[in-house]
Amino acid sequence: GRTMKCLVFISWVLVSCLRTHAEVFTSIGQMTDLLYTEKELVQSLRDYIKAEESKLAAVKSWANKLDALTRVSTSDPEGYLAHPVNAYKLMKRLNTEWSELESLVLQNPSDGFISNMSVHRQYFPDEEDQTGAAKALMRLQDTYHLDSEAFSKGMLPGVHSNAVLTVDDCFDMGKTAYNDADYYHAVLWFQQALKQLDDGEEAAVSKADILDYLSYSVYQMGDLPRAIELTRRLVAIDPNHQRAGGNLRYFEQLLMKQLKESNQDYQPPSEEPIQLGTYTRPKDHLPERETYEALCRGEGLQLTEARRSRLFCRYHDGKRSPRLLLKPIKEEDEWDSPHIVRYLNILSDQEIEKIKELAKPRLARATVRDPKTGVLTTAPYRVSKSAWLEGEDDPVIDRVNQRIQDITGLTVETAELLQVANYGVGGQYEPHFDFSRRPFDSNLKVDGNRLATFLNYMSDVEAGGATVFPDFGASIWPRKGTAVFWYNLFRSGEGDYRTRHAACPVLVGSKWVSNKWIHERGQEFRRPCGLTEVD
Repeated sequence: GRTMKCLVFISWVLVSCLRTHAEVFTSIGQMTDLLYTEKELVQSLRDYIKAEESKLAAVKSWANKLDALTRVSTSDPEGYLAHPVNAYKLMKRLNTEWSELESLVLQNPSDGFISNMSVHRQYFPDEEDQTGAAKALMRLQDTYHLDSEAFSKGMLPGVHSNAVLTVDDCFDMGKTAYNDADYYHAVLWFQQALKQLDDGEEAAVSKADILDYLSYSVYQMGDLPRAIELTRRLVAIDPNHQRAGGNLRYFEQLLMKQLKESNQDYQPPSEEPIQLGTYTRPKDHLPERETYEALCRGEGLQLTEARRSRLFCRYHDGKRSPRLLLKPIKEEDEWDSPHIVRYLNILSDQEIEKIKELAKPRLARATVRDPKTGVLTTAPYRVSKSAWLEGEDDPVIDRVNQRIQDITGLTVETAELLQVANYGVGGQYEPHFDFSRRPFDSNLKVDGNRLATFLNYMSDVEAGGATVFPDFGASIWPRKGTAVFWYNLFRSGEGDYRTRHAACPVLVGSKWVSNKWIHERGQEFRRPCGLTEVD
């Protein structure tokens, strides 16, 4: 009984631990620490089990010894106690030894484990993290056209893994979407849970529960024939279900009414299971959603042969910068207009590791400026963590800043600090402009607008994570140690709206980047105005 209470208490601690520390899912770099935390807790749990088993073995040993003793003593009580040694040992046992046994039983081997849990509790993910990670999987599903089975069986591009989702995992994914009134994704995940259950997989969730949620989600997607068929299956399994009978009658009446109004005959639902493409995904806030996601998949690229023939590679010395004369930088054209270039071998592996080491403890959820209020806030379309590093933090930051100045020929005196970003589960930054389009933005008064972007790729990404430009159909893929550079403004200071770009969701891998936003002030003679507004 006491062991059960102890285990109940431990499970309560585990649940309560999940409520304190949010935003873990937005950075893979910080999530790696949780793996070591979990490993330590597993060891702590094993120590607890060993102590509990040791205690139980001692109690069993006492029980066996006393069982044999009482069998003999009670078979002839008077004869047994006639021997003075037996009489003495009975007094001793009941006065001393049973008290020792009581103390042994009252010992709580879980104390060490519980205190270890308490130490790590503050770093545990919470409900928001779990929901965020679930929504990230759905985002990846949409962007890369992956069905629920691909995730459930761990079949992702370039990955051979035993990371699988159980029936209960799929059901929980469906419930996350369902609770958000996202019936499109709810249907996909409840259908996957049902498929795996029908294939014989064991689960805590019942088939009736899955059918209950699935049928209602399908109804919400407007597919009444299939909702009726699924509800009939539910009634067959559980005739006394509190909602199924009422729902079935309601769905049938609604369908008859619709058929009567449209003067159509009843069409039985498709025998095919629901899959990606059965229903149309609802439109959302992003007008170029389809173009953006296609580019993320490497589709719809506008890099024609004619355009490719205008792209070159060269050695670049930053207009005869003394630091680049003897060791010029390799420069490749990624796009001709607007001109986007990639520089090779910009950061060494040692520099990258040092920058990541400096940034990791400072990583915080990346923010965006609310277009209405101008206030910085987090947003679901920007899922990453970032940190800002100064030259004083370490000589490597000074070196990188100087290198950016040498390569671009632009001063970094008025630039923003070096921003380091790490993308989490399904990490992304949907299409946006780097320059400010708010003329009253007080941040522009001193240093001007963001003239140019210098973006360092600090990791290779196994799948996903491209930088895409929906306006002209370009995809730039991360390559560790390289950097890309483009101007956000024309020479006149007007914004180049073609530079609207996005960081595609990371499908497999951990994406680290660092970027320098170079501002207008100080560039007057380094990049003088042209004769027209769009030079």
